[in-house]
Amino acid sequence: MVVLNKIYTRTGDGGDTALGNGQRVAKHSARVSAYGTVDETNACIGLARLHATGALGDQLAVIQNDLFDLGADLCRPDMDKDAEAGHPVLRILASQVDRLEREIDAMNAGLAPLRSFILPGGSALAAHLHLCRTVSRRAERLAVELSQTEAVNPAAIRYLNRLSDWFFVAARFANHGQGGVVLWVPGASR
Repeated sequence: MVVLNKIYTRTGDGGDTALGNGQRVAKHSARVSAYGTVDETNACIGLARLHATGALGDQLAVIQNDLFDLGADLCRPDMDKDAEAGHPVLRILASQVDRLEREIDAMNAGLAPLRSFILPGGSALAAHLHLCRTVSRRAERLAVELSQTEAVNPAAIRYLNRLSDWFFVAARFANHGQGGVVLWVPGASR
């Protein structure tokens, strides 16, 4: 259980922070950048949820919870030492990636095949989902970059990759039937 009685600790005033294993690293480290961008994605989802109802709103709530799990996963290096932690260590699981794929397939089933690229926009919900997509894609790039020098749970990277796809399809789904799809017209402004 998390207990936060005091929000500021002053321990990061020198520009470093503690990882999940207690190790102190620079706040600009690749690992902190990766899980910080996951947190940024979560904040974007909070905005999208202001416009989401029904199943889509429920799915976004689950994804927000997943992203806290993902942040916990990324902030704890040394996956080979999880058993020594003395408590359960949160790691993204393949089943969470599978759930995203099922939801993508369900949303996509009722959509026409794409014949053009889509410009971000349409409804307010779709516009926010496109923002979520781009921020989650940045989180993925940062996690992949981190994985080039440090161990990263492969399921975490797969989750981020699938998540940006989920947001893309969800944005199309949100605009479906509302006439809000904005298609790219190559060279239209020449």
